[in-house]
Amino acid sequence: MNENSLSTFDKFMEDENQRELFALEYNDFLISEFLLEAMEENSISVRKLSEKSGVSTSIIQKLKTEKGANVTLKTMFALASSLGYRINFEKMSSASK
Repeated sequence: MNENSLSTFDKFMEDENQRELFALEYNDFLISEFLLEAMEENSISVRKLSEKSGVSTSIIQKLKTEKGANVTLKTMFALASSLGYRINFEKMSSASK
């Protein structure tokens, strides 16, 4: 593919620093989307999820809105479990690293 046929996104992703930043922000986006969808699927409010999981409402709200809440795996496991999910770890292929 020549330089002129690359999309803006492709050009952006050619820069290693931008790729790393995108990966970090994309993970926050995925967590937010998971939480929003799972809460809707379970018809559960932030307050009810907080009560059920033991995670503070402010942390849940930050995760829902991608406000950069740094959470532990313990917190994510508690939220996922309370919503009827299990977190699995999967080895990445060397191309995905």
